[in-house]
Amino acid sequence: MLGARQVGKTTLSKQLAKAWEGSTYHFDLEDPDDEARLGDPSFALRDLKGLIVIDEVQLRPDLFPLLRVLADRSDGPAKFLLLGSAAPELLKATAETMAGRVAFHHLDGLEWNEVAAALDASGLEWMDERWLKGGFPRAFLAKGLGVSREWREAFIRTYLERDLPQLGITLPAVTLRRFWTMLAHYHGQTWNGSELARSLGVSDKTVARYLDILEGTFMAFRLLPWHANVGKREIKSPKVYVADSGLLHSLLGIARHEDLLAHPKCGASWEGAIIRELFYRFDLQRGEAFFWGTHSGADLDLLVVKGSTRFGFEIKLTKSPKVTASMKAALEGLGLEHLYVMCHGEGKPWALAERITAVPASNLSGIDWLPELSFPKWGE
Repeated sequence: MLGARQVGKTTLSKQLAKAWEGSTYHFDLEDPDDEARLGDPSFALRDLKGLIVIDEVQLRPDLFPLLRVLADRSDGPAKFLLLGSAAPELLKATAETMAGRVAFHHLDGLEWNEVAAALDASGLEWMDERWLKGGFPRAFLAKGLGVSREWREAFIRTYLERDLPQLGITLPAVTLRRFWTMLAHYHGQTWNGSELARSLGVSDKTVARYLDILEGTFMAFRLLPWHANVGKREIKSPKVYVADSGLLHSLLGIARHEDLLAHPKCGASWEGAIIRELFYRFDLQRGEAFFWGTHSGADLDLLVVKGSTRFGFEIKLTKSPKVTASMKAALEGLGLEHLYVMCHGEGKPWALAERITAVPASNLSGIDWLPELSFPKWGE
């Protein structure tokens, strides 16, 4: 189970362990006592039966050769639930050792449907609060915007000063904080490593490594371009986003909803939040989600490719979206089955034009609108 720190991996693992029929064991590698218990991991783990949870497993990559051996036992006396705050790409030995023996589940922050269900919410207050505060449970559930912002600032400091050094990443916290802040100002734009490198006074390879680190620890993500039409000058650099909208707003110095609406990155912030939600609501995998753009100005915020079928999503921070020439160009140029315009607000989706439907973002709290719009039931 992979995800950023503080998104709820440990809480979920304890719930799973409580429902497990049989013995369960929990090792937290940030707990000195548990770390000591695993001083001789073979002695500690080999005879255990049932469910074994190992938390923050990225701190002990030396465990993976042993876990491979234990997972390969024919009688399978134990199942291992590994919790990690870094992607396998940052731990190359991990990916190589456990290949074919592990399934990955990514746990993101609080999704919009979870927030709406927990609050039994109506209206737009829950949506705007989730957008402003972000999806980290403690940031969203904090009493007051000031407490939420303080938590996010403390999270950023801890991530830079403690979490990354624990992974063996020895970069000055001030340097990476500066890069992260600059990335926040590029949120929703195509990646321009040369420009960022010049601003930081480092090489293109260095800023690419910084981005890899943020992405590998779930603090940023890239949306790859779709470029299949050789007859058009299409954009071939990825778009970059700060993964959590709350952290984005902290890095930009945005404290209140009124400040957010007045900020130049407001529209990009909304775009990133909706794209992130679409990723997890519809379980989009690598190779299924792209953006599309041409140098002549036509673009599409999110292109979803499911087999031979293509769906488009255009994201607008408005309650009354209109059909644009760019939407028509994407609809025809990409051969879309349907184009959905995700907008702010609540209410039922409505048709804007043939094969173009406006969907208020409140509909992301449920999936009732999908069959109505002949949308495939992804996940089946």
